[in-house]
Amino acid sequence: MPARDLFHQAVKNALVRDGWVITHDPLHIEFGSFDFFIDLGAESLIGANRDGVQIAVEVKSFAGASSLSDFHTAVGQFVNYRLVLGKTDPERVLYLAVAEFAYVSLLGTEFGQLAIEAHQLKLIVFDEEQGVVTQWIE
Repeated sequence: MPARDLFHQAVKNALVRDGWVITHDPLHIEFGSFDFFIDLGAESLIGANRDGVQIAVEVKSFAGASSLSDFHTAVGQFVNYRLVLGKTDPERVLYLAVAEFAYVSLLGTEFGQLAIEAHQLKLIVFDEEQGVVTQWIE
């Protein structure tokens, strides 16, 4: 099983505060001869718009030497996880969880917005200090 991301617990806490029940930590998917580990699986039991919705969340800190290199890795994981979920659990929606600073400095840029649109990334932006979700980007 892969190591947890720096902000794993912060995202988990933020989701719980936002009305989600953590159902998997991590969400393990077997596909062919491969094992995939998405950081979190959750289900919403609260709120008229999200009753019974299931999500998978990949947490990324962008704390490496190059945030752009980290982004390349994150997008690759996201795309591959979305492919596998499409075959194994098509009702579950995949999100990439990023801290506000990463959203502002990378994903909020012209390039970041282009990549979000082109790769159809769904994002959860969170405040790592307050432990709350600040944006859901569909």
